[in-house]
Amino acid sequence: MIKADVLVIGSGISGLSYAIKVSEQLPDAKIIIVTKSDEDESNTKYAQGGLAVVTDFQKDNFEKHIEDTMRAGDGENKRDVVEMVVKEAPARFNEIVEWGAQFDMKNGKFALGREGGHTENRIVHHKDITGFEIERALLQTANNSPNIEILDHHYVIDIITQHHVPGKELNEGDIHCYGAYILDEKSKTIKKITSKITLAATGGAGHVYKNTTNPTIATGDGIAFVARAKGKVSNMQYYQFHPTALYNKIDGMLFLISEAVRGDGAKLRTKRGEKFMQKYDEREELASRDIVARAIDNEMKISGDEYVGLDCKEMNQEKFLEHFPNIYKKCKDEGIDPFTQLIPVVPACHYLMGGIEVDRDGQSSIRNLFAVGECTNSGLHGANRLASNSLLEGLVFGHNAAMKTVALLNENLFNFDDLKAVPEWNEEGMKIMDEMVIISYLRKQLQEMMSDLVGIVRSNRRLNMALQKHQEIAAAVDEIYHYSILSPQLSELRNLTTVAHLIITQSMEMTENKGAFYNKDLV
Repeated sequence: MIKADVLVIGSGISGLSYAIKVSEQLPDAKIIIVTKSDEDESNTKYAQGGLAVVTDFQKDNFEKHIEDTMRAGDGENKRDVVEMVVKEAPARFNEIVEWGAQFDMKNGKFALGREGGHTENRIVHHKDITGFEIERALLQTANNSPNIEILDHHYVIDIITQHHVPGKELNEGDIHCYGAYILDEKSKTIKKITSKITLAATGGAGHVYKNTTNPTIATGDGIAFVARAKGKVSNMQYYQFHPTALYNKIDGMLFLISEAVRGDGAKLRTKRGEKFMQKYDEREELASRDIVARAIDNEMKISGDEYVGLDCKEMNQEKFLEHFPNIYKKCKDEGIDPFTQLIPVVPACHYLMGGIEVDRDGQSSIRNLFAVGECTNSGLHGANRLASNSLLEGLVFGHNAAMKTVALLNENLFNFDDLKAVPEWNEEGMKIMDEMVIISYLRKQLQEMMSDLVGIVRSNRRLNMALQKHQEIAAAVDEIYHYSILSPQLSELRNLTTVAHLIITQSMEMTENKGAFYNKDLV
């Protein structure tokens, strides 16, 4: 058994900023960060557009940012949370600049971009790899902190709660987290790491669908292990599809064509070159993501085309190359010249607004378990996230959770008598999974079902069909899980199955269309 004061699950902006804050406040605390891939592999790393923060108070103000966020979220946001995040944003942004994150400058000030749903230019960015730059700076800071240990290729199977203690009743109103069972992929052993405080910063679940902008690690792990532990999970029906991912005939992770490209003037067109966004919203290309994604989806269904085009031909080429060098390179690598050809784009699963219910401090319904970032339902995003508010959420809630953690560790009122009775992970009687093709087959079946029946546009009939199909897949996954030695692939499949069930059932409970959720039978 490994003991820690704080166990952080995930190494993106949420987990790293939280760990750094706790480390600074409590230099004697033992902090362990576990991440299931390389230490720098996270959704943060792939965030292109930037971070939304009011810095130009002559043209912009907090109230505008608050109203833009509320409008994008279709009023389902918690206004007090939105106000807190927007007003804390400048202080949190200045901290990561102090930690070494670099942002583009213009005339001695931060260069500000604009994205869909924003009424002012307020997106600070580092070219078109903002997340990559933030991840670099935070990792460097964390690795220089002597009381932070990062364990890569450590996969969390489940959090430890009372139900792991023999003879203990699991009272849903009073669940405690004591750490986690974690698979060390290098040694092929399952470790028991106990902690006073645990933070889930596990990101989204994009791979529940067959096409997503998310990296392969985004399999809803935190949401699934909290749901299995009877923690509260909500708003899973709200899944945002990014309007413009680079079309590819092969399913999987698609390259994101940042919202900022449309913010700088790119226009959407059909394959035949006709504009269409004016039919759907007066803001046209700068409408919120749910509106633009549904518009593209509808145009593709009308025409039967596999994609639409993003027209950058009239944009300032010098400015494009300066702001979007990686997008330009990716297009050229794919044989596309964005200055003479339409970029083929499709909507792809992008960001989950729902997740683990948390309060303003990131505290979940399970004691001593905090959660921050995309794996949460914090009240910030409502029914649809405003572009570039996600990195901001990670920083603000990471700060709040860290401050609450420090207060709890200073009080030191933890009772770990039960831990003595928590057993090590038991694999007796289990067999090594000798046919990975079964796991691959079931994962593909799940992704196909979710994409076809629980996608951008849903219906009662599709949701009922999805629930029936899900029951078949879940039964097969359950059977494999109970007789096989665990692998990350099997555990991820189990988590994706849990997430899919939450999305389907919470979609079926909706009585009106809101934000990213659209059921054509509710119109």
